Amino acid sequence: MAIQTLFGSAEPSGGLLDRLKAGIQKTRAGFVEKIEDALQGRKEIDADLLDELEYALITADVGVRTATEILETIRQRVDRKLVADAAEVKSLIRQHLLEVLQATERPPAEVGEPPEVVLVVGVNGSGKTTTIGKLASRYRAGNRSVLLCAADTFRAAAIEQLEIWGQRTGVEVIRQQPGSDPSAVLFDALQAAKARRIDYVIVDTAGRLHTKSNLMAELEKMRRTAGRVIPGSPHEVLLVLDATTGQNGLEQARKFTESSGVTGIVLAKLDGTAKGGIVVAIARELNLPIRYIGVGEKVDDLLPFDAEKFIESLFA
Repeated sequence: MAIQTLFGSAEPSGGLLDRLKAGIQKTRAGFVEKIEDALQGRKEIDADLLDELEYALITADVGVRTATEILETIRQRVDRKLVADAAEVKSLIRQHLLEVLQATERPPAEVGEPPEVVLVVGVNGSGKTTTIGKLASRYRAGNRSVLLCAADTFRAAAIEQLEIWGQRTGVEVIRQQPGSDPSAVLFDALQAAKARRIDYVIVDTAGRLHTKSNLMAELEKMRRTAGRVIPGSPHEVLLVLDATTGQNGLEQARKFTESSGVTGIVLAKLDGTAKGGIVVAIARELNLPIRYIGVGEKVDDLLPFDAEKFIESLFA
């Protein structure tokens, strides 16, 4: 199955599964192998086995709610003698996780006329600017024109970092002086994109601590500015979360979702954690689709998220 981007170009799935498997090796080792170890040689499904499964689910960060549901499903099926042996339990866990992820899948907004405006938000250190560079590279690889907007004006280093990515990907960066009004930079970028009929505008925003209400208000102002210049925009608000922070990322995500109208999640640094179950917890708790996952440092290590392929690579 091809993976659709916002403008309908497709990426062949060949090789995607292998890259996913490589990218989530730590999670597989820390999660699926624990499940397999617990089930090994067990004919009977007893309280000890359920405790071991609960431990595997919780430590992989799938979330208490999802873990409880899975265990309850297993208990009920055991009581009704619908599960004959421990080997079937793995299949039940796999199916439940897949259903949670599929329940949150939603296609991106349809955009009739370019530019498509993608606002990228997240705290400092989450991998936000790197994600923007990788996203620009993906769009460029699909023969789409891209403009980057350096609206993180609070840090001079953020503007410089974005310009480095602009040079790497052959994409122009619209910027102003550090300390400028982020909404003014955004206004300039959107006007330029309209005039040049650019396909995508990717907007970097300040790495807001979700506790800073004034910065959250700035984000709301930027959304209003975008909507005035290009009605219906921003078309996507992508929240970049660092997968290695696990459950801590959930509280961040809730705050951002409240104030910035997040439409999708990018989970960065998934290759660096054994707690990849956070993919499930985030999708479930926030009812938001995972759009992309970061599985490495290279420019093409941002993969479109596909629930079926993710679960397949995890349990393969």
